[in-house]
Amino acid sequence: MRAVQLLTASAAVVALAGLASPATAQASPGDTAHSRHIEVRRDHKDVRVPVVVRKSGEAVVDLNTSAPGTDWAVKGSESAVVSISVDNRYATDLVVSGGQPLHRQLALGRLTAGVHMLRLHFAGERSAAASRSVVLDALKVSTYAPGSPEYLVLRYAPVVYGRNLADLGGPYQNATSDTPLIAWHDSAPAATPGHTKLTYSVVWSNEDGGTNTPALMARWGRTTDIEWIYDVEVDENGDRVAGSDTYQAANHQTLHFSGKYEGDHALLETCTSNNNMCDTVDDPMRFFLSPLQTLPAGQAREYLMDTNSWTYEIMAKEMLREGKIEVPSATTPATPEVSDQRNYLYAVVKKTTQPANAGSSWVGVALGVRLVNGDTVYLSNHVDPTWSIQRDDPAATTVELPAGTTADDIAEVTAHRVVVGTDTGATVHVTAIKRGFLLGQDYLPQQSFLNWTGDVVLDGSTTSAVLWHR
Repeated sequence: MRAVQLLTASAAVVALAGLASPATAQASPGDTAHSRHIEVRRDHKDVRVPVVVRKSGEAVVDLNTSAPGTDWAVKGSESAVVSISVDNRYATDLVVSGGQPLHRQLALGRLTAGVHMLRLHFAGERSAAASRSVVLDALKVSTYAPGSPEYLVLRYAPVVYGRNLADLGGPYQNATSDTPLIAWHDSAPAATPGHTKLTYSVVWSNEDGGTNTPALMARWGRTTDIEWIYDVEVDENGDRVAGSDTYQAANHQTLHFSGKYEGDHALLETCTSNNNMCDTVDDPMRFFLSPLQTLPAGQAREYLMDTNSWTYEIMAKEMLREGKIEVPSATTPATPEVSDQRNYLYAVVKKTTQPANAGSSWVGVALGVRLVNGDTVYLSNHVDPTWSIQRDDPAATTVELPAGTTADDIAEVTAHRVVVGTDTGATVHVTAIKRGFLLGQDYLPQQSFLNWTGDVVLDGSTTSAVLWHR
């Protein structure tokens, strides 16, 4: 599986002063750049790992994680949770699922030069009853010094406390549902010359409220939830412009942040069923994901899932466990209900609409797929006009196909002009399919086999056209 690691020359990798032993509270002395095979076990002492920081700055920890005996698809065995502290300061929880090692990168906050102690605690009350341990390998702590672009991004990264809505399970619910998976940042010039606007976003494993599951697959090409959560303006010296920071609140409102900070890190909490934020916190769990990843220009947001491919596995397993897909005996592309997510083509389409869509009437696009053994065209919007693609940014979508379909079975991919409400007369230029893949038996993306560019024009007289054919 692939993972993005953005450790550059501006990072100072600290020395880990020993290899942690699960049977003792203190690691043996030594000096190594990596710590191997740390096992954090239920009902055992916390594992302590001393680290020597050679340069003060904002810190991240990279590590490979696994939790033998857990499975995100199985109720009661979903995950094990490790709470990570630095010098007895609670930094973050790490939700781990599955026995295969998985790379994660978490933020730790500011560390000064010198010796610090990482403490790894098996959070039994937050973990599935069947979980017994978490195995950590290749643990590495890196610091980014002031003056580096990574330092600025990490300095203002928000901390996200867990969701504790009573009707969705109370505290610790993010250990089993809608768990935060990855974060990233966008950086852009602010209106004031010399100032920069930093925006932070998160991918959750699902959303228990908001857009329904079939519409998520059709309109967004996944059942994860992807939201911006916080932004802030910084001046030419890298200092926060007072009163500039905002967050995405309930009902997708943008509100000014008036909560508390930990250093320069805003404290937020997931407080709605569709993962919008509040600026007051009271949940016992917290997630301090590293936001060093970035979204390249011209890419759909799902690019971050593609480069962290394990997110598709978590996404699909949550749908299985929560019963949000059709039972195998009733699986058919003829119904809008979501089937096994390995039955879908995952594609990203690029288009422009002239005039641009606005108002309650608009013109969208659906993708169609025809297989080599028939004339049926399977549509991404399942014939619901409102599930077509409205936005003109590179947009992800999926097309449900018969179970067992392979890439070699796909004969052609088509684009279809879809009218919602009154036809506005808009013309749509479809200019690219940026990727197209199926999920393998392990729920991970297979190699993309679609990469088309051109200019296909859809209007009132030409409502569909072939984009790609074998």
